[in-house]
Amino acid sequence: MNLQISGHHIEVTPALREYVENKLDPVIRHFDKVTGVNVVLSVEKLKQKGEVTLHVPGKDIHVEESGDDLYAAIDALFDKLDRQVQKYKQKVQDHHRGDKPGLHAVAE
Repeated sequence: MNLQISGHHIEVTPALREYVENKLDPVIRHFDKVTGVNVVLSVEKLKQKGEVTLHVPGKDIHVEESGDDLYAAIDALFDKLDRQVQKYKQKVQDHHRGDKPGLHAVAE
């Protein structure tokens, strides 16, 4: 998996990088087919903003979050990303189920 963390008008410190990596671990544990992750942290006037693009087979999941505190924005960002990944995983699993039980009853 390719992880890229960058900052826009902000320096990505080792502590900030480690915090993002620790927040990303549970998301990747939920869905192990992640091919790449791009994280962009930025500061715009008084708002701290985070963006994540998660590359999975067949789709790119993009999430943005902003707030007054960068760490709080990162927390909210990865909570939102986790929900999106679980939603995508459920959708992929539903499509690969095979025969639906209702089809056999109609055919008989």
